[in-house]
Amino acid sequence: MTESFLRLPKVKQRTGFGRSQIYLLIKQGKFPKQIHIGSKSVAWLDSEVSEWMKERIRLSWNDDTPGQGNS
Repeated sequence: MTESFLRLPKVKQRTGFGRSQIYLLIKQGKFPKQIHIGSKSVAWLDSEVSEWMKERIRLSWNDDTPGQGNS
């Protein structure tokens, strides 16, 4: 598998979060950490962001399952 980097604008677009929310989630250990790709540049691994999104979807679907006390 070929890995690719996502810069902040693309991460924001894919997640729907703003910059502050992304960095808050990172600080809380709830979002993949950025990777330093240059002296003043960071990016995220596409695969890690995708996996994080898949996990959010899975958790959301499990929360909405009928009979789980969410009625």
